[in-house]
Amino acid sequence: MPGLSAVVFIPDDTGKTGYSRPMMLQNIMGTPLLSWLASSLIDGGVGRFFLVCHDRFRREVRACFPDDIEFWCPSAETTSDQLHVFLSTADEKEEDIIVVTGPAVLLPFAADDEQFDGPPVASNVTSVRRATLMEALDEKFIFTEFLKDHGTPYTDRDGVYSVAGTAELADWQPVLNRAKLYRLARMGVEIWDYGATYVDATVNVGAGTALLPGTILRGQTSIGKNCTIGPNSYLENARVGDDSAVNASQIYNSSVGYDTHVGPFAYIRPGTSVGNRVRVGDFVELKNSNIGDGTKISHLTYVGDSDVGKNINFGCGTVTVNYDRAKKYRTVIEDNAFIGCNTNLIAPVTVGEGAYIAAGSTITDDIPAMALAIARARQANKKDWAAKHKLKEK
Repeated sequence: MPGLSAVVFIPDDTGKTGYSRPMMLQNIMGTPLLSWLASSLIDGGVGRFFLVCHDRFRREVRACFPDDIEFWCPSAETTSDQLHVFLSTADEKEEDIIVVTGPAVLLPFAADDEQFDGPPVASNVTSVRRATLMEALDEKFIFTEFLKDHGTPYTDRDGVYSVAGTAELADWQPVLNRAKLYRLARMGVEIWDYGATYVDATVNVGAGTALLPGTILRGQTSIGKNCTIGPNSYLENARVGDDSAVNASQIYNSSVGYDTHVGPFAYIRPGTSVGNRVRVGDFVELKNSNIGDGTKISHLTYVGDSDVGKNINFGCGTVTVNYDRAKKYRTVIEDNAFIGCNTNLIAPVTVGEGAYIAAGSTITDDIPAMALAIARARQANKKDWAAKHKLKEK
């Protein structure tokens, strides 16, 4: 991904703060401060990052940046040489490099205009001439002193602030969230309530999508165009296709196709792939399963460890029985099958294409294609039994 270049230092201030991680990796609304900073820089055109941090924090630092960003984070002993290579491989037209030397917040507005209680302080974000920095790398120098002499304030944002201590992190939370929501609104996202919608810095939302009150979007969540999310929905590392709706439901580490409706009160657990034009209704739980296009799972159903085909109808109260206390097994349901209400599918089991399961059945054996499966006791009526066993009146 082409773009401007930035050099970001992650000071190891754990000795001063007493925390196990540097302040730049402390969470604001569940997301590290570094992620919010990276998102703002990327929004300003940065596409290449050089990170300087202690080796034990490198994995956490990498997780704060999108996969499509050019990312350098060398070991401590090779930092100087690799930084020289990083600078020399920048675009020839790129004259200035952005340098971040500590915890910072970048906003598209001035924080004091947003009624931020804390006073703005001197910024840790500067811009420096690339050629000047490359020349300095050939000599021994102190970076902070170098920036005092050669750096200029970073002016791409109206609000550029340093974060002086961990006590400020809570104060920045509503400001950063509001900045993210403003950014989405400029991209055509409809936000009903700015005070009751929470979106991580790493989340993408398509134009025309409406975020209703109580919506929380976290991690690497990506929402398509013209969707409706909420009210009261929580999505974490979820992918949702265009024209879909998620109403009062939760989705974790899973994907949902286009023109699909989820909820209300549905629970999609990790490892699930829901296809296009699918209905996942109220009080439905899906886990580690693949759901084919056009399938309807309307209510009160559990589908776990299953491969479900296209255009299948699940009756109310269906359960895939996947666990025998020692091992989990998969259920396979082929295209166009019909699952009657209150069916138990005892895995491992396969339901053939177009098969029909009568309501109230407990299925333990495979069902051939186009067959009708009935697995329940035959009804027997005991004449006058109720009359002989009437409750005595008190």
